Amino acid sequence: MATRNEKDQQIAVLVEEIKATSVLYLADTSSMDADATSRLRRECHKKGIRMKVVKNTLLRKAMEKIEDKDYTALMPTLKGQTSILFSDKGNAPAKLIKDFRKKDTKPQLKSAWVDQAVFIGDDQIAMLSVLKGKEELIGEIIGLLQSPLKNVISGLQGSSGHKVAGLVKALEERAA
Repeated sequence: MATRNEKDQQIAVLVEEIKATSVLYLADTSSMDADATSRLRRECHKKGIRMKVVKNTLLRKAMEKIEDKDYTALMPTLKGQTSILFSDKGNAPAKLIKDFRKKDTKPQLKSAWVDQAVFIGDDQIAMLSVLKGKEELIGEIIGLLQSPLKNVISGLQGSSGHKVAGLVKALEERAA
């Protein structure tokens, strides 16, 4: 049995780990045998995802101590055995769970917190696995913003571009 001091230390560590990420998944890994759990941990490690089995009461207390984020929507999912998957990418744990379940029925998603958005239930896995990350979205926006400029430049450089350039030159000479 852990002492009060040990529990407080575990809560403090959890608080720091949760504060350090904007993506966490809560999964049910109960009924997974030791071999399956080891395989899941290895897959997590390969994909840069940290997995940690926690006691629900300690996790609840840690989440309550974090003032700048509201985790209350996740609290009802803190039942049974809970494993936390920490990641830098919002869709990485969902992809991992989806791939892992091709061979196993677990882990089951209880809930997820991705950049302040809350997802509840295992039926969210398919949607979460195709969720685009912040970097991907920024890249798409930049591409969209650049495309009109590219169209203008290619239009000016194309065969009709000579006509446009000729018109601009004629207007320039007329104004002079």
